[in-house]
Amino acid sequence: MSLKSKINTEFLPKHIAIIMDGNGRWAKKRGFTRVFGHRNGVKAVRVTVEAAVELGIQALTLYTFSTENWNRPKVEVDTLMGILVNSLKKELKVFQKNEVRLQTIGNIEKLPLKAKRELKEVIDKTKDNKKLILTLALNYGAREEIINATKSISKKIVNNELKIEEIDENIINSHLYTFTLPVVDFLIRTSGEKRISNFLLWQIAYAELYFTDVLWPDFNKEDFYEAILNYQRRERRFGKTSEQIENSNK
Repeated sequence: MSLKSKINTEFLPKHIAIIMDGNGRWAKKRGFTRVFGHRNGVKAVRVTVEAAVELGIQALTLYTFSTENWNRPKVEVDTLMGILVNSLKKELKVFQKNEVRLQTIGNIEKLPLKAKRELKEVIDKTKDNKKLILTLALNYGAREEIINATKSISKKIVNNELKIEEIDENIINSHLYTFTLPVVDFLIRTSGEKRISNFLLWQIAYAELYFTDVLWPDFNKEDFYEAILNYQRRERRFGKTSEQIENSNK
């Protein structure tokens, strides 16, 4: 029996976030520069998107370029931006075929002009697609996101548009980049590292976390299915006891 056939399509995470880690180590193991790893990581993105569409996942968010990544060597940053532009051009047909709607979170205004132009074009061309919302986290940092949300809420209080007493989870959610997306149910990180790296800190408060030793360029559909099966074997309690969950399901 294949892994895919074991998946219960009635119990899927609505929103999966992935920290795509291990490109550099994958390349180093093969005697190449980190750039070679980034180029080969594009294939893993494609097969993961296709697998998500096939299963019926609603939203997939990929940690593509963090605010901290600007600190990497310039040649690597420039190459990453080039890969982004070229990948968007090549993958547009795949997005259209699979009904994938592209969007971004983060401060994309700091990206190179060519990257911004290509992003906006693909976002516009896929805006009516219905099957999967694919979100690229670009120049993204969760702490910066929370700071920006705090500033926006503070301005509304100063302008008497909002009262302090009205601030709750819904208000904060509505000021985050991800306000149009379902809550993150499941976070996957490849390469064996077990940390969050400033990614969706607010949004993953109750997400299930899954860490795999597979380096990102090697991540394939079977690895994705294995992750989903792992998710489905878990009991999501949200602070309740197992007994409470069991009684609520009766």
